[in-house]
Amino acid sequence: MTVPARPRRPFLAGVAALAACAPAEAPAPAPAAPGPADYLGVETRLLDHDLVSFAVSLRGARGNDDVAAYGRCAAAQYTLIRGFGFARHVRTNVARTGDLWRGDAVYVISAALPAGLRTIDAEVAVADCVAQGIPTV
Repeated sequence: MTVPARPRRPFLAGVAALAACAPAEAPAPAPAAPGPADYLGVETRLLDHDLVSFAVSLRGARGNDDVAAYGRCAAAQYTLIRGFGFARHVRTNVARTGDLWRGDAVYVISAALPAGLRTIDAEVAVADCVAQGIPTV
């Protein structure tokens, strides 16, 4: 026994054909990349003969990493100014009020590579800061 074929529905076939021809939705535009940060300045405080705090301020940061980078760049340049070659990151505190970001970064500066995992070679760091457009002290 054979099953009779269902009659074709021309209306549904026409809708399917039109759907296939409809233009695809345009993709949503990508969010605009934030503009460059506005670096507002660095205040340097010598806490001990080799322990230094850098208070940094900026507008338009993308997050904590931008604030930390600004503090690192300030520390690297200050290390060179003081005649040292290396710094070790102790901590960075970040606070945000609206679009104003503030950071308080503390570094130990030294002539020789200090112990620890979070050390920077000041000359290399300053060159990297210049390449990224981040100001130093």
